[in-house]
Amino acid sequence: MLLTRENLPQTIADIAALDELLCRPSQALIDDLRKVDGDIMILGVAGKMGPTLAGLAKAAAPERRVIGVARFSDPAVKGWLQARGVETIHCDLLDEAAIKALPKIPNIVFMAGRKFGAEGDLSLTWAMNSHVPALVAQAFATSRIVAFSTGCVYPFVPVSGRGSAEDMAPNPPGEYAQSCVGRERIFEYFSRKHGTPGRLFRLNYAIDMRYGVLHDIASKVLQSKPIDVSLGHVNFIWQGDASSQALRCLAHCETPTSPINVSGHEILAVRDLAAKFGQRFGRAPVIVGKEEPTAWLTDTSQAVKLFGLPIVDTEQLISWTADWVSRSMPSLGKPTKYEVRDGRY
Repeated sequence: MLLTRENLPQTIADIAALDELLCRPSQALIDDLRKVDGDIMILGVAGKMGPTLAGLAKAAAPERRVIGVARFSDPAVKGWLQARGVETIHCDLLDEAAIKALPKIPNIVFMAGRKFGAEGDLSLTWAMNSHVPALVAQAFATSRIVAFSTGCVYPFVPVSGRGSAEDMAPNPPGEYAQSCVGRERIFEYFSRKHGTPGRLFRLNYAIDMRYGVLHDIASKVLQSKPIDVSLGHVNFIWQGDASSQALRCLAHCETPTSPINVSGHEILAVRDLAAKFGQRFGRAPVIVGKEEPTAWLTDTSQAVKLFGLPIVDTEQLISWTADWVSRSMPSLGKPTKYEVRDGRY
């Protein structure tokens, strides 16, 4: 079944239903992948978003090899991928020889990186976010490379505006975000040097039912925990839409590589989102702090022009999340930390 706005479920029953939905391709994704030749390899596939992105790629292009590369510290992820026809390769991406030994696949989605716990070992954060990209960019100089980045490379911008556009110069707080600028500059350097086509996928807050901005807010409302609104405005996107846009970027690579912002097209107030969950749960949110006039926000006009609006809209996401959280369904236990303003993760 293809993914359309018309056939979205009212609720997501369980993890199996969630995985099926996240791996359901749209016709637009199938059409864009037909524009590019060759198999697809996903580096750093074992994170929050990688498995279902790989499953989505295989569902959209079942005739192609889709290969997931990671250390697979959780063996269950490898089994999940293999059950969906995704090949797996064990590889430590800090090992230069291991990267060079990977098959030379024409289409690379680079998802490796380090955020949570970044402050605990800053040298490892820089190695993962800046050194590994150099190894990958050289090993796959003749491939297309869509490299995951983050909207956190931008400075804070006024919440009254449209958010940061791709031509805004990066100038972020905190070493995590600075290392992500390093990642982008490395891919840009080798793209220019080798003529490697690519895209720098500046993603702001992908969400599914088990994690994300809405999950964080809904859980706090339900548990009557305080919600800090000092970083009071956000934008976010359904993980399935974000994965689809990442894969579609393979058909929209540029030489040299260039950034594209990916998120929801709306700037949303945390206070308002909390109020909507409060109405659904029958309890008033506990709000602390006061909204600052700036936040990390991105202008997704370029992505909307290329891909159209996300298939899953904000109201649907709120409804799904409220239902999921109210039933005490599984959580990844990984807070987004969207409210952090100093860049320390």
